[in-house]
Amino acid sequence: MLRRIYITLIFVLPSVLCFAQATGTTPAAPVDPNAPVMSFETKEHDFGTFEQDGNGTYMFVFTNTGKEPLVIKDAHGSCGCTVPHWPQHPIGAGAKDTIRVTYDTHRVGVFVKTVTITSNDKESPDVLTIKGHVTAKPAVPAFPGNKDNSGAPFTNNWDNQ
Repeated sequence: MLRRIYITLIFVLPSVLCFAQATGTTPAAPVDPNAPVMSFETKEHDFGTFEQDGNGTYMFVFTNTGKEPLVIKDAHGSCGCTVPHWPQHPIGAGAKDTIRVTYDTHRVGVFVKTVTITSNDKESPDVLTIKGHVTAKPAVPAFPGNKDNSGAPFTNNWDNQ
């Protein structure tokens, strides 16, 4: 009987000790009151419906409302069809700047894409969203008698002989 108790203790005691952790939470890092803050005029843009190969560029305007310079470390689109261009220099306190986002409008259909901005902002990362609907260009009507459907008139060289 005593042997069973020892065997049970050998297996149960280590398990209890491993899972007996402190339930207190670690204190949150203090928030720097001077930290840069990236404040956007809008974080979403709806292009609406437009024709294929139309203008798919939007400028997101932001202001550094913090007290220290804002540095954008990275910006990347949710896919290769969405390309962001961001300032490579520090943005001073109170200064405005833009992030240009371009969508490949050769693709037809509805789209919702995001751009993730990583910076030294205390709320980083920020996510920008673009959306819209790209419709196909109207087909070029074929010229009657045109064999290659390029729209150019068909000419034969037999009339000149």
